[in-house]
Amino acid sequence: MADSIEEAVSRALEDAPARNFTETVDLAINLRDIDLNDPSNRVDESVVLPSGTGQETRIVVFATGETAVRAEDVADEVLGPDELEDLGDDDDEAKDLADETDFFIAEAAMMQDIGRYLGTVLGPRGKMPTPLQPDDDVVETVERMKNTVQIRSGDRRTFHTRVGAQDMTPEEVSNNIDVIVRRLEADLEKGPLNIDSIFVKTTMGPAVEVPA
Repeated sequence: MADSIEEAVSRALEDAPARNFTETVDLAINLRDIDLNDPSNRVDESVVLPSGTGQETRIVVFATGETAVRAEDVADEVLGPDELEDLGDDDDEAKDLADETDFFIAEAAMMQDIGRYLGTVLGPRGKMPTPLQPDDDVVETVERMKNTVQIRSGDRRTFHTRVGAQDMTPEEVSNNIDVIVRRLEADLEKGPLNIDSIFVKTTMGPAVEVPA
């Protein structure tokens, strides 16, 4: 299957029109024979891509003390309890932050307050923070999340996720796709039978079907 994925990626990259910026490479997944009105059947997974996303991933950390200091070196923004409370009072600012940020990470001790102040903003967007336990290394966690994508179907049979960037090699992108497809097949009730079709494309380019 890896060869057929790489062939589809090569075609998608070759067929992409020339642009003056580096496009994202996206995967479109179409499901079948699955009741997505039942939340337990929906896809909602964080997947670490072996070749990375090829693009900037914006990460915000909620932390205090030493963890906050260490996070400053690797995260895009580090917010403490005071900033969290301010966000709770400013719905528009909280929504802007949620929409601009790919992933949130938070010290486990702050999760309850985050739920209280930001739960209504982050929850529906699927962006509640990944809890950081006392023994977890915040630097390692942030670096891992930079190579992570979220695959979420919601109640739609067709959903998308980024799998790389136009300047990555077909092999790098296909390795990422292979990991996502394997995770999907493991998670879905009927495995591969629940996947109707998969397409790969650059942002502006034509879609190329990935053979099953």
